[in-house]
Order: sequence, then structure tokens, then C-alpha cells
Amino acid sequence: MGEFLTQYGAEIVQHSGEHLFLVLLSTGIAILVGVPLGILIVRKPHLRPFLLGFANVVQAIPSLALFGLLIPLPVLGGIGAQTAIMALILYALLPIMRNTYLGITGVDAAVREVGRGMGMTDWQLLRRVEFPLALSVILGGIRTATVIAVGVATIAAAIGAGGLGVFIFRGVAVVDHRLILAGAAPAALMAIAIDSALAQLEHRLGVRQTS
Repeated sequence: MGEFLTQYGAEIVQHSGEHLFLVLLSTGIAILVGVPLGILIVRKPHLRPFLLGFANVVQAIPSLALFGLLIPLPVLGGIGAQTAIMALILYALLPIMRNTYLGITGVDAAVREVGRGMGMTDWQLLRRVEFPLALSVILGGIRTATVIAVGVATIAAAIGAGGLGVFIFRGVAVVDHRLILAGAAPAALMAIAIDSALAQLEHRLGVRQTS
């Protein structure tokens, strides 16, 4: 094992960095898109079946197939990280959008009425009351989306986007379990580390809201 790490250690670090970049960038963009869409379907219920339905359909498409569907698209597609990031954003939308919707609609109606009684506008009610109370639930959706992104990003190597999947595909090709583990183990540790950090933040927000 020591000899293996000496040989591949630098490459593991490089591909871990690529993997983390794909995950953080795609999840960050998904948050910027998914949270407003979640708020939108609270305010515009007639859009909910369409937007959530689209996100559900995307989740049902196998990851490699989704990459293949995106490659021919102009601007968004192509071979490389761009297509991988687009696919990861699409996969992350459902949990973020859904949890944003559930978090805001789960706010006690009496709390909303108090806010309206104080003369708050709809925007003020969202910013000062609904969103802060829904934040821990929204963060739960972000946790789910991030863990999904870590797993799906391993497939990105199939379209030349780099990441830890490079080791997995290489290991499968030559039937070398050490290479497979060199990609799978860091990806699993990355998912656990990110999920644990977000879980702690979610817990702190939950405690703060109930105190």
C-alpha cells in the first residue's frame, strides 16, 4: 500500500481537487437556482407540478445517460467539465427545491399572521420570518444534493471532466481493485466529511430556532 501511495499519491490529490471543484461549483449554482425556484412554487402553486415534475424526471435519468444527452447541446454541452457541472446542477435541483418548498410551507400560519399584523410586506415576511425558520430544512436539502453530487461526479471522468472517477474507470478497465479504491475511498470520505459539516450546521440552526 505504501508503494501504491508513493506512486499515485500526487495523482489522488490532483483528482480529489478536481472532484471537489465539480461538486462545490455545481452545488453552489444549484443553490442559487433551486432556492429561488422553491420560493417561487410556494408563491405560485400552479408552477409546482411542472417544476417539481421536471426535477423528478431528471433524477430518474441514469447519470451516464444524462451526460450523453447533454453533450450535443450547444453552449451547455460538449466534452469536459462544463457538461458534468450542468448534469450535477440538474441532479441537485430536486432536493434543494423540494426542501425549500417544504421548509417555507412548514412555517406556522400563526407566525405568518403575526408578521402580517405588524405590517410586513410579502418580501419582508419571507426575508425576516419564513426563510430564517425554514433554513435548517433547506440545509437538509443541500446536504442531500451535495452527497448526490459527490457520487455522480465520479461518472464525470467518462466524458473527460476529471475527478476521482478517473481511478475507478481505470481500475475497472485493468481489473485492479487498488485503483478502484483509490477513486472510491476518497470520494466516500469526501461525502462523509461534507455531510458531517453540513449536519453540524443544520443542527446549530435547528437549536437556535427552538431556543
